[in-house]
Amino acid sequence: MKLPLSAAIITLNEEANLKDCLGSLDFCEEIVIVDSLSTDQTKQIALAAGAKLIEQAFLGHVKQKQLALDHCSQDWVLCLDADERVSPELRASIFSLFAEGEPKFWGYEVDRLSFHLGRWIRHGGWYPDRNIRLFHRPHGHWSGYDPHDRVEIQGPAGRLRGNLLHYVFKDLAHNVETNNKYSSIMAQGLFESGKKPSLWKILLKPGGKFIECYWIKLGFLDGLPGLIIAVGAAYSMFLKQVKLWELSRQNEAN
Repeated sequence: MKLPLSAAIITLNEEANLKDCLGSLDFCEEIVIVDSLSTDQTKQIALAAGAKLIEQAFLGHVKQKQLALDHCSQDWVLCLDADERVSPELRASIFSLFAEGEPKFWGYEVDRLSFHLGRWIRHGGWYPDRNIRLFHRPHGHWSGYDPHDRVEIQGPAGRLRGNLLHYVFKDLAHNVETNNKYSSIMAQGLFESGKKPSLWKILLKPGGKFIECYWIKLGFLDGLPGLIIAVGAAYSMFLKQVKLWELSRQNEAN
């Protein structure tokens, strides 16, 4: 049975993830994929699954996801990343929601559970990682700042049972690569908004982030992976602050 839903996804070289992602969305009436000019088999996998494919050089996370949303034809939209899957419990929750008629709220939050370093990560700020993923398109849009996008809706949101399963990194090298890339995006955003670098932030914020992730948010309960994640979060914070300093220094030199 198909539900009156459009699934919206953005991709770039996601051949390793996309097939399983699409397989978990077989209950959606429409699947819309905005692809950032992939060079692997992503486009072929999308077309073979019957998805509507739009090719667009990457505009940034917020604009790219909004573009996918704009190409959806159904009023209700379910937004996923290619490395995410709808769990059986979440699927059942979505079916129950539409079985009751028109949903009560314009948007619904979903808990995201991430798999990294051989286990599901349930602490350290990684879970429940709750965000609106199912919403009524005329009453919602993508917002936030790259790479931390979010959906905004008109009015309060409901909540769905079940997890969105997130296979976040291939390995530690992928984790480090992503931290480096995202810290550059965030530093650029801070610079463009007029933020200034600070020695105290460079010195204190990384340690504060480690304490937050490992102790306050109980990352130690995830064992060695929890420690690795907390150290990675601290390092990413350090990179963001020193890249902001570098951008400011370069600007002053010009």
